Amino acid sequence: MGVKGVNRIMIAVRDLESAKQRYHDLLGATFVDAHWTGEPFGISVSIAWDAGIELCAPLAGREEDSAVSAFLATHGEGLMNVFFNVGDGVAAMERAAREGHRSLHSLDYTQAEIDQHLGGLFGRYQEFTLDTAERCGFTVSLARIEPRHGSRPSLSDEIDSSAGNKDFADRWHP
Repeated sequence: MGVKGVNRIMIAVRDLESAKQRYHDLLGATFVDAHWTGEPFGISVSIAWDAGIELCAPLAGREEDSAVSAFLATHGEGLMNVFFNVGDGVAAMERAAREGHRSLHSLDYTQAEIDQHLGGLFGRYQEFTLDTAERCGFTVSLARIEPRHGSRPSLSDEIDSSAGNKDFADRWHP
């Protein structure tokens, strides 16, 4: 499987702007909005690659049926998902399946999507989100995220988070 450590954690929050300010003040984290990734799931998303934090909050009007609503109702704000960086996403998913876990959804960005929405920071971006919450207490995602040209993502790079991508939502596999 080639686990390479934790890529980032996902924290479910009720108010994205307040949470961004809280983690900026506490850790100096620099957030980049990535709402286009969450819109199909009724959430706003902001990621601090420097701190390894992804914040997700329900969109206005989706407080009761977003991808984070049930978690917030049951647990309140807090750690919902841990993304583990793996060398081979498919092999990691096969190993998880042998252990009795299934993928809740997966994605595999094209290079064009990486370039358009993530500022070309990565050469590969693939994720499998597993059904681990009951056994582990949080959701595990297997993430094959490789920097482009062997370099670590730079926060000075511009990320186009405002453009939507209908095809992206179509490739999430429930």
